[in-house]
Amino acid sequence: MSWVNIRNLSQEKIVFAIAVLIFIAASIGLPGFFTSENIVSIVRSVSVLGILALGMAIVIIGRGIDLSAVAIMAMSVAWYLQLLNDGTADVYALAIVLAGVMFIGILNGFLVAYADVPAIFVTLASGSFVFGYVRSQLISQDAVPVPPGHWVELFGGVRYFDVPVEVFIFAGLAFLIFLFLRFTKWGRYVYYAGDNPVTARNAGMPVRPMLVLRYVISALVAFIAGLLTAASLHSINTRIVNSTLLYDIVLVAVIGGIGLSGGKGSVRNVLFGAALIGIMLNAMTIIDIPLIYQNLIKSTILLAAIIIDGVVNPRDEQTAQQGDI
Repeated sequence: MSWVNIRNLSQEKIVFAIAVLIFIAASIGLPGFFTSENIVSIVRSVSVLGILALGMAIVIIGRGIDLSAVAIMAMSVAWYLQLLNDGTADVYALAIVLAGVMFIGILNGFLVAYADVPAIFVTLASGSFVFGYVRSQLISQDAVPVPPGHWVELFGGVRYFDVPVEVFIFAGLAFLIFLFLRFTKWGRYVYYAGDNPVTARNAGMPVRPMLVLRYVISALVAFIAGLLTAASLHSINTRIVNSTLLYDIVLVAVIGGIGLSGGKGSVRNVLFGAALIGIMLNAMTIIDIPLIYQNLIKSTILLAAIIIDGVVNPRDEQTAQQGDI
């Protein structure tokens, strides 16, 4: 019998199998894991993480990365809630914040597409700017509460069949992004540009406008994730920008099977990656593993996933020159 070629292995199937095995082991060995309340808690926590990973996936498939996602998520919603608490009409507050979110997405995309600045530096800088500017100029405290009786607060309590509404929103967004990537012309362009941007440009595809669109979508998805977070907690804490959430998002995308070299991946990869990370984090919390060791475990898994991705999806010379990752 010949050895199995690692390039022929399906990473998403392996990740799904590992998630199932961990779930079974935790259900048997951890008291309180296999309960309806805990299962709902896992799905709920996975939903926001998965929504953020969906936006990140679109960018990575197109051969980029967005390190500003968490800053946009937290600071845009914090600004929105601050406007509401200051008495601004809901419609105007939402319009102003959406304009700001789209501006940051357009700025990220423009600098990467037209100024040829590496995406990792553009989004790192824009994320730091968004955090610093909003925290110092637009909001008065780290944690901004949702105004009592506002629709965001009411939205957080909505459940269908005892399942939180954010789970259905995650499923709906996943389905919409699946349709966009697989059944629209611009969605297919994301794969072509990620696989070979020079060939895509020579074939007449609008590679640069497409790249800007990807960062705008990522920013809007981050804003939606922020609204769901605020709805669940009745506030948004801007200190989340300094947490490990950004690394969790990248971890979900990479471990799920989305290649950092671009042109490969799907919504299914995000779903499997989110399931594995959600189950694993919940199990570690029940075991009461200290946070510092949880972060060590996650960072080790992320490093291993990046190494495996480098073997399975080697970066070509074009990717190295472009410097998107």
